[in-house]
Amino acid sequence: MPKMKTHRGTSKRIKITASGAIMRGRPGTSHLAPGKTQKRIRKLRKQAAISGSDLRRIKQQVANVALNK
Repeated sequence: MPKMKTHRGTSKRIKITASGAIMRGRPGTSHLAPGKTQKRIRKLRKQAAISGSDLRRIKQQVANVALNK
């Protein structure tokens, strides 16, 4: 069986912390921003952890990257 390839799009969009948590950016900051409050846009700047239901799938997509960091 051939080696698993890292999903390059996913690996560019996430960050793996030292403790192994996978962080992602929040959507909704760039498009239609005038309709959102400044407070809402400011809170969207922070990174968010990947939800538990997506964790297994994301770890499989970036398995090689996680081992090399």
